[in-house]
Amino acid sequence: MAAMFKRVRTVVAVACLTVATYAAAVEMQGDHPDTYVVKKGDTLWDIAGRFLKHPWLWPEVWQANPQISNPHLIYPGDVISLAYLDRVAVQEGPRTEAPVTGVPLGEIEPFLKNLRVVDEFEQLPYVVSLEDDRMRGAAGQVAYVKGLEGAQAGTRYAIVRPSVRFTRLDRTVCCDIYTRDDLDYRGAHVLNFENYWTSAVTPDNGEELLGYELVQITIGSLTRGEVGGIEASTLLIDQEGREVRPGDRLVPVEAQPYDLQFFPHPPKQQFEYGRAQVLAVADQMLYGGPHDVIALSVGARDGVDNGTVFSLWRAGAEVVDRVKYGDNRSHDLFPSSAKVRVPDEFAGHVMVFRTFDKVSYGLVMESIKPTRVGFELKHPDAPY
Repeated sequence: MAAMFKRVRTVVAVACLTVATYAAAVEMQGDHPDTYVVKKGDTLWDIAGRFLKHPWLWPEVWQANPQISNPHLIYPGDVISLAYLDRVAVQEGPRTEAPVTGVPLGEIEPFLKNLRVVDEFEQLPYVVSLEDDRMRGAAGQVAYVKGLEGAQAGTRYAIVRPSVRFTRLDRTVCCDIYTRDDLDYRGAHVLNFENYWTSAVTPDNGEELLGYELVQITIGSLTRGEVGGIEASTLLIDQEGREVRPGDRLVPVEAQPYDLQFFPHPPKQQFEYGRAQVLAVADQMLYGGPHDVIALSVGARDGVDNGTVFSLWRAGAEVVDRVKYGDNRSHDLFPSSAKVRVPDEFAGHVMVFRTFDKVSYGLVMESIKPTRVGFELKHPDAPY
C-alpha cells in the first residue's frame, strides 16, 4: 500500500511540474489586449509578442478556425482574440490584402531574391570578358560568356558571384570549428597565409563543406549564342545592379520559392554545444544588431525550418585565475588547471527566414548586446 501511494505521489508531482512548466512557458504579457485588429505592416512576431512574453511559443496557444479558408494565415483586418484557457483565435476580416509575414519583408527581401547557397558552382557558365576589354561592366553594356552552348537568344540569366565558402570541422572534443573563407574573382579559395602549409597542401583540412554563398549581381539577356566559330556568347546587361566582372557566374532567371507566412517556434531539437553557431553577419561585418541578417551553421538537414527561433549566446571565455596563479606569464603558458571557464552570456534572439540544406539565414529580432560571428545558438528558453 505504501508503495502504491508513493507511485501516486510521484505521478501527481510529475503532472503538477508539467503543468507549472507549461504555464510558465506560455506566460501572457501583463498588458495583453483581449482583442487585436491586425494592421498592414504587422508581422507574426509582432502579433505574437502582443500576447506572449515569449513569441516563439505562439503555436502552443494558436487555435486555427477550421470554418475559414487558410486558417493558419493572418490578414490585415482579421481580429485576434483570447479564447477559453488563454487560447488565441482569429475572426476573419475582409482579407483583401496579402497575409502578414513572419518577419518584415523589406528587411530581408534581398536575401530572399538575391542569395542562394549551393554545393558547387564550377560547372556554371561564367563571364570571360567584357565589352571594350573593360575590367567591369554595368547596365547597357555587354558581357561575353563561356559555357552557354545551345542557349537561345532572349533567355534571361541572373549574374551571380561566389562570395564565401562555409565549412565545418567536426571535433570529437568540445566544439566544432566553423570557417568562412573569402573567394577570389574565379571563385577559388583564397589561401590562409597564417596557416599556409595546411591551406595549400590539404585544402579541405578534413572539413565538411556546408556550401558556397552565391550573391546576385544583376540580370542580363542573351543576344547571341556561340555562332560562326565564336567561342563566347553575348549577354546584354539590362538591369541596374552591381558591376559585373570576369569570373561571375550565370544561372537562369527563375522564381525562388520561399515561405514567409510562418509562425515563430522553438527548434525541434537542442544541438550539442558548439554544433550550432553564427557563421557570418550580413555585409561582411563581424557584429550585428537588431534586424540584421546572420548566417547560421544549421539547416534543413538538422530539422531547422522557417520560423525557428534560437537564443544567441557569447561563449564563455576560459580565463586564467591570476588571483591564485599570478600574472607573470601569458595566457597560453598557464596549465589548464589554472584556467576557469566562465558562463556563456545571453545576447538576443534570432528567427530563421530562409533555409538551405546545411545553412540557414535568420533575422536578429531582439538583442541586448551585439551579435558576433561564432556566437552559440541555443533553445530560446535556455537559462544558460
